Amino acid sequence: MQHSDQTAQPVSAGELQARMLTVSRLATIGEMAAGIAHELNQPLTAIANYAQACERLLARPSFSLEDCRQALREITVQAVRASEIMRRLQSLARSRAVDRTSTDVDSVIGAIMTLVHSDARVHGVTVSLQLATDLPRVTVDPVQIQHVILNLVRNGIEALSSVPEPRELAISTALATSGEVEIRVTDTGPGLDEAAVERMFDPYFSTRDNATGLGLPISNTIAKAHGGSLGYRPNVPRGACFFIRLPQDTARS
Repeated sequence: MQHSDQTAQPVSAGELQARMLTVSRLATIGEMAAGIAHELNQPLTAIANYAQACERLLARPSFSLEDCRQALREITVQAVRASEIMRRLQSLARSRAVDRTSTDVDSVIGAIMTLVHSDARVHGVTVSLQLATDLPRVTVDPVQIQHVILNLVRNGIEALSSVPEPRELAISTALATSGEVEIRVTDTGPGLDEAAVERMFDPYFSTRDNATGLGLPISNTIAKAHGGSLGYRPNVPRGACFFIRLPQDTARS
């Protein structure tokens, strides 16, 4: 038997971090699978219904050409909607180089709200969006920050599963007293005890069953790599508030 002289090349810290980020992204998307399936099922069902309507219209002795055109227009709209959902998922899941750009946090958050709402609806959670006006711009990799937000949203939805209705989650933005732009994900769940707060950024630690325990540590790494921070404080009167703070883009603000 011949043995290869090739030896495994060591993996750099940067490569390892990139791989862990991809694993964490895919785990988050996997946890959102029920909501994503529900969101995709709506336009696909609509497409099927409009196609059947076209078939019925064409079977009539005297059919309305305009009615057929309108049904075809609706099919196009719904197909574009389904395609957009898939495009956003692919953007989140794809392994890619870091691409930081000057942007406003509203657009970063807005691009993932379809996924957030679909995941929340499946779990009986009401989501509100409270965006501050005239916030400074930030320089970020939008996909990485979206991954952090989705991870915090997932944690909040999971926490709310243990409490009776109403189950409420809020995503909000504000200008922190430090001058940084703050993105908050707040829920009305049980919150974290002191022991969990002390260990929340430890790799593989989780208060949830069947969780990787990588979501918060990787999110913390992403925030720090952007010159910002990830933090926690209790929500009042109950629940948890996780927040990301990002430095202003002083050149563009």
